[in-house]
Amino acid sequence: MSRTSYSRYVALGDSLTEGLCDPTPGRAGDWLGWADRLAGILDGDARLAGHGLEFANLAVRGRRISDVVGEQIPHALTLRPDLVSVLIGGNDLMSPSADPDVLADRLASGVARLRAGGATVLLANLFDPQFAFFLKPFRGRAAVFNANVWSIARDHGAVVLDVWGVREFQDPGMWAADRVHLSSRGHRLLASHAAHTLGVPYAEITTSAAAEPAPDAPDDLPFRTWLRVHALPWAARRLRHISAGDGLGPKLPEPAPVSVRPRIVGGPH
Repeated sequence: MSRTSYSRYVALGDSLTEGLCDPTPGRAGDWLGWADRLAGILDGDARLAGHGLEFANLAVRGRRISDVVGEQIPHALTLRPDLVSVLIGGNDLMSPSADPDVLADRLASGVARLRAGGATVLLANLFDPQFAFFLKPFRGRAAVFNANVWSIARDHGAVVLDVWGVREFQDPGMWAADRVHLSSRGHRLLASHAAHTLGVPYAEITTSAAAEPAPDAPDDLPFRTWLRVHALPWAARRLRHISAGDGLGPKLPEPAPVSVRPRIVGGPH
């Protein structure tokens, strides 16, 4: 696609877009994430065009397609973005009764609203779950959902961020110790792919991200430790219909210039 420099970017989704397991350097307890990193890259590109980028991140851990369509998209439309990213569906597909076609229909209605509002929609499909043994049973329904994502994009003029096709995500080093969220390395890779998908070659933008040192490899937890620390608490929440994001709001609910935020990624200082 031809290059467009964006002025206002809003990110929608769940914990992956919130940025879990990608700590912000120098800010304990804060998460960065691929969407924030992409905002930095796009801000650098916008500055080459003579303006800056405003960014809002409405993603919240544990959210599902119904939350994005019912809450995040209406909020995003009030912000009048010219770019919206949507990465959602993983939490939905892990429910025993999940129907990927029904879920895709619901998502399509939200994408249609965003497109009617004039925004470019960067619509991500889901990761190939074969990298983790406990997610492999969901691979078939994820593939069906992803096929629908391509159809949604075709029907509504969205741009597909094809994460399923990125083989590097099969590398364990792309994933955090919980084996569910991306590591800092994985978030950086996803941001780079998103930029290229939008027609912004990452190598053409001079950013502080390029100078970031390579992150440490995530801890390789023994299976029993992983089960106790991550898997069992997650399963217990699912059984009680509790989400890790209950009571939480988005970390960046209103657009703000990327240039006034800590310069972790993207753009001139």
